[in-house]
Amino acid sequence: MSDTTVAVVGGGVGGMTAAHELAERGFDVSLYEKRNSLGGKSRSIETEDGYPGEHGFRFLPGFYRHLRDTMERIPAVDGTVRDNLVETTEMLRCLGGGEKIRSPQRRPRTPSEVVDALRNMLWRDAVPSREHDYFLNRFLTLATSCEARWRNEYENTSWWEFTDAEEMSNEYRKYLVRGATKVLVAMDPEESSARTIGKMTVQTVADIIDPRRKVEILNAPTSEAWIDPWRDHLEELGVEGNVGSSANGFEFDGERVTGVVVDGERVEADEYVLATPVEVTRRLVTDGMCEKAPSLDGLDRLKTDWMSGVQFYLEEDVPLVRGHGIYFDSPWALTSISQRQFWDVEFDRYDDVEGVLSVCISDWDTEGVVYGKTAKECTRKEVAKEVWTQLKRHLNDGEAVLEDDDLVAWHLDDAIQHNEEEGRNENEEPLLVNTVGSLRHRPEAATEIQNLTLAADYVRTNTDLATMEGANEAARRATNAILERQGSSASRCEVHELEDP
Repeated sequence: MSDTTVAVVGGGVGGMTAAHELAERGFDVSLYEKRNSLGGKSRSIETEDGYPGEHGFRFLPGFYRHLRDTMERIPAVDGTVRDNLVETTEMLRCLGGGEKIRSPQRRPRTPSEVVDALRNMLWRDAVPSREHDYFLNRFLTLATSCEARWRNEYENTSWWEFTDAEEMSNEYRKYLVRGATKVLVAMDPEESSARTIGKMTVQTVADIIDPRRKVEILNAPTSEAWIDPWRDHLEELGVEGNVGSSANGFEFDGERVTGVVVDGERVEADEYVLATPVEVTRRLVTDGMCEKAPSLDGLDRLKTDWMSGVQFYLEEDVPLVRGHGIYFDSPWALTSISQRQFWDVEFDRYDDVEGVLSVCISDWDTEGVVYGKTAKECTRKEVAKEVWTQLKRHLNDGEAVLEDDDLVAWHLDDAIQHNEEEGRNENEEPLLVNTVGSLRHRPEAATEIQNLTLAADYVRTNTDLATMEGANEAARRATNAILERQGSSASRCEVHELEDP
């Protein structure tokens, strides 16, 4: 297929995956990315002081099968990028006021041990026992439901309704329904579908109790451990990478895309892969394209929200836990990973820094404890101060786990910028959230336009969540669609179903 040209618009995980799969099968691929580096939300962002910044910490749950397969096909210094993954072994669950539970991921061996493990994941003392077991019953109902029920019933039911949160205590709503939902998938349980939240809850629990599944993170900053080797491999495959190149719109003749305008210049190809986030795709797709491809018309009905990260650079390393820290009482639904213990890098490169605490903010609409403002209303400096204070309230129970004197610097995701006139933040990289009934508005990877496919996390996938895994799966589906349209005999990309526990 070397004489078949493909223009991939968007250089995040979806675009890089599509370019990878197509180039391996002999297509002539050009990749266009508006930023000066590839990786999208997954890229690392070096701070002015040379410290490693991120959109938010990267981690791979056990059900990320597509992404791990891709990583195994990217050469690295020692083996492949897949070898740069390190397993987490613990979880730290914190309540405000200092109550902490460190959970070793002990694998249950019998059905009764499975139930005990599920009970121990929840706040047994903080929630009335009757409600605690009712929530466990709801979980087991999900875990034993058929696909038809997931699609027809749970897709059209909110997580709030499915868990009967309205009828339960404040503790039930706070810790089991709202808090757990926000920190896991950054969704509002009252408007998000039980299908999406339920599937991710089942998969997350399965990662903890199934010995075959691992939760892993990278052993270095994301770009260093993954994105840069991937970029180099794409170049070796013959992909023409064009960074700093913004797509302005498509040219369309009523049946086919005839060109894409990049930085004011027309680019022609036989096939076009649109791998941009949903808010960007809305701007690029014309009315004529929506008329020809009704599946694109639903993009305006998809909702986005915010989930971004801040890194704290410490004079002394504070490992906290060998895995995730979850702060259930934090108004901004915080989760964290202490990076140093996992990274196989020389920290001498970072002046005066011995530790990096990476924190994700999942709730940007609740008032904080320092300024009485939401994260969207705070300045960048106020966001960092607020997050640091919320962490200390959870961790410093009679002992100074986090100390102000230990804090060297901080970095908030560059996509978050404060608008002084509006007194609010703006986010260039929001996150798709799956609301009740939104599946019908999400298009397939293969559109009704003859030579246009989609490779982004809003595409209908088995993953069913805006994640790196979802974008990777969408790109595989887009590749397979192009292979079918071109009558290619090349092998199809493998697409995995979610594995029921």
